[in-house]
Amino acid sequence: MSAKDEALAKIANPETKVFWEAAARGRLLLPKCTACGRFHWYPRRICPHCAGTDIEMHAAKGTGEVYSYSIMRRAKTPYAIAYVRLTEGTTMMTNIVDCDFDDINVGMPVKLVFRDSPEGYPLPMFTKA
Repeated sequence: MSAKDEALAKIANPETKVFWEAAARGRLLLPKCTACGRFHWYPRRICPHCAGTDIEMHAAKGTGEVYSYSIMRRAKTPYAIAYVRLTEGTTMMTNIVDCDFDDINVGMPVKLVFRDSPEGYPLPMFTKA
């Protein structure tokens, strides 16, 4: 088993296993409730919109726009955290990477990138589109 597989095995559970397996291949999957038809973030068994339990995973387009953000300049390594409104309509908290922090603004178009966590598993992040 590779180091990445071991890292994924530590964090994946039955609700998130499919998500993490796709992330390891560079794909973002979003849960969508078949009862109300809405996407949601984060992967879970019960829809936060209607409490439906029939959830399917769908490939995300990997695009969206910054809804809100904050730049942590006083951290040991500065970083930008944001809520990104995905093209599919749901919002996810993530990091904005590989761009000048001064260029980040509400409404900025972004695209998906994956970065490995310190533990070795891939995390979906976004950069300026």
